[in-house]
Amino acid sequence: MDLTLGSSRHTMAVIRLGSGRPPTRRAFLLLKLTAVTLSVLLFCEFLIYYGVIVRCHWPEVETPADGRGRGPPEPALRAMFLADTHLLGAVRGHWLDKLRREWQMERAFQTALWLLQPEVVFILGDVFDEGKWSSSQAWADDVGRFQTMFRHPAHVQLRVVAGNHDVGFHYQMNTYKIKRFEKVFNPERLFSWKGINFVLVNSVAMEGDGCDICSGAEAELLEISRQLNCSREEHHPGRCGDGGPLPASAPVLLQHFPLYRRSDAHCSGEDAAPPAERGIPFQERYDVLSQEASRKLLWWLRPCLVLSGHTHHACEVLHGAGVLEVSVPSFSWRNRNDPSFIMGSFTPTDYVLAKCPLPREDTVLTTYCGAAGCLVVLTLVHVRLLASPLHVGWNLLRKFKTT
Repeated sequence: MDLTLGSSRHTMAVIRLGSGRPPTRRAFLLLKLTAVTLSVLLFCEFLIYYGVIVRCHWPEVETPADGRGRGPPEPALRAMFLADTHLLGAVRGHWLDKLRREWQMERAFQTALWLLQPEVVFILGDVFDEGKWSSSQAWADDVGRFQTMFRHPAHVQLRVVAGNHDVGFHYQMNTYKIKRFEKVFNPERLFSWKGINFVLVNSVAMEGDGCDICSGAEAELLEISRQLNCSREEHHPGRCGDGGPLPASAPVLLQHFPLYRRSDAHCSGEDAAPPAERGIPFQERYDVLSQEASRKLLWWLRPCLVLSGHTHHACEVLHGAGVLEVSVPSFSWRNRNDPSFIMGSFTPTDYVLAKCPLPREDTVLTTYCGAAGCLVVLTLVHVRLLASPLHVGWNLLRKFKTT
């Protein structure tokens, strides 16, 4: 009787132990799947930006001492340049596309601010994708998303020039759209800091047809030209305007449309236009500024450097007497698989530029695909539709030893 009772208890204990195993294995599987998923999300959505951008460094430029040759050198101005963010709007913007690409730009920008600590950031137009036709409410929504994505500390300056997607091409542009844009972004065309002059041009208004907006833009640039020329001459108080003379350095010209060039045929590099597109002729006033407008800007402002966007591809071109123009690639995965931005160190007498690449979209997608494959393998091993790789490897090793 006791033996029977004992054996029954032993049997019940075995059954209970056996019935407890499947939930434990399932819980262990869920733990592994959750760990893999969270690790991949953490890497692809956060850590990859730090791992890529941390390799970027500010280029070094010789910093001159003060004008009397005494004292420590003036520190260089650190400036970031990015272009063509194209925040999607209410008409053409799919919610998943917005979520994916805008998160990418937000993480890239915030990581760059934290790691690189620039003093000023310039966005070279086409901030929005649908500013040329968006309603007042859609514009307000887009601006709110921009201010969240590109938030920055108070000590960091953010300057933006207008692009054709922000205010429309010349035939779409009007005073209302210009004022709406300038209400959000500082309308100041001349920005001077640490002895360096930056001139921000509304290149959409450089049509040259005498329209009211175009005439006003040219008159403003002529006044800036007068101030810059005055600052380069022997200073006489009162001759350079109420604000006093500007720094005597040649300005940096910032705009959305590139200066005139026939095509991207002479552009090179991984982030240049695809080889099949480089030889396609550019259309004046659509792809690039007209030859006349380009000559005016170079003559009036006599810049030391020109930075532009619009093409979404990188390019370096020399104009006139050796003035370098750098076309900045798009900052968004929507326009490029390999976005990037430009870092510049500036002094009143010199500058040095460097390019900082961002994570590639195909790298992130490949990582997600690899993780999905790993999850499938773990699940198949768990339900015993696939042998465990460890067991397969052990069996192969034993077979190799026996032979």
